[in-house]
Amino acid sequence: MFDVIQQIVSRFNVSLLHLDTIFKVIGIAYITEFTAQLLKDADLEAIAIKVELVGKIFILLFALPIFIAVLETLMNFIPG
Repeated sequence: MFDVIQQIVSRFNVSLLHLDTIFKVIGIAYITEFTAQLLKDADLEAIAIKVELVGKIFILLFALPIFIAVLETLMNFIPG
């Protein structure tokens, strides 16, 4: 697993910070989905919806640096 990650970083020149952020976002998504499904199975639909919302907010916050990096890269392609 670590060899694959190292190949991705070296081949595509991906920042380790961005790769770390991607793994955090994936982890948040899995934990949120698992928790929401447990709550739905326990007939706690209202709480499950709130857990999903909080998970989406955390994903948005963690993904913000990647979004900014993509925007900066796109701005470098625009002549001006």
